Amino acid sequence: MYEGVVQDLIDELGRLPGVGPKSAQRIAFHLLQADPVDVRRLADVLIEVKAKVKFCSICFNVSEDEQCRICRDPRRDPTVLCVVEEYKDVVAIERTREYRGRYHVLGGAISPIDGIGPEQLRIRELMTRLADGTITETILATDPNLEGEATATYLTRMLKPIGLRVTRLASGLPVGGDLEYADEVTLGRAFAGRRSADD
Repeated sequence: MYEGVVQDLIDELGRLPGVGPKSAQRIAFHLLQADPVDVRRLADVLIEVKAKVKFCSICFNVSEDEQCRICRDPRRDPTVLCVVEEYKDVVAIERTREYRGRYHVLGGAISPIDGIGPEQLRIRELMTRLADGTITETILATDPNLEGEATATYLTRMLKPIGLRVTRLASGLPVGGDLEYADEVTLGRAFAGRRSADD
């Protein structure tokens, strides 16, 4: 334990996702030793991002405008919608340069243990977007874990009666991985999604 404001800084840094007590302490001491100009620039950017960044009114991705650049882009396919859990998932998919449709960010995944049910996600807004009939395919790109699977299953049950084509991202074994280290779900999906060796 440190005195006053130093401990306050360590505590606040430790509240960030993925930052444990040791990392928080290391970052705090880095900031203490850093040039005051660099620290001020970091503080200014943190304040500016909170003031300027909001959620897109259509897909709920992060944006500095009313609509994000993807929703404003007329070259994107308006008939295909990729449903993701978080904003970072949009960035990951965009990096592949394989997808040219639009997105819908749920804001999380169904997780009863964390008190997150369908009501806490942007599922109502998703259903509103699908109501006009423009979208013909919905790609469920939730994480391949228990919460992501629960969310995808829930959404599939809601979307199938509408007559939409509902697809899931292929998943299975990573390139360079060893079978012995694969969990049952990953290995099971790899078997279910197998394809011809000629492809």
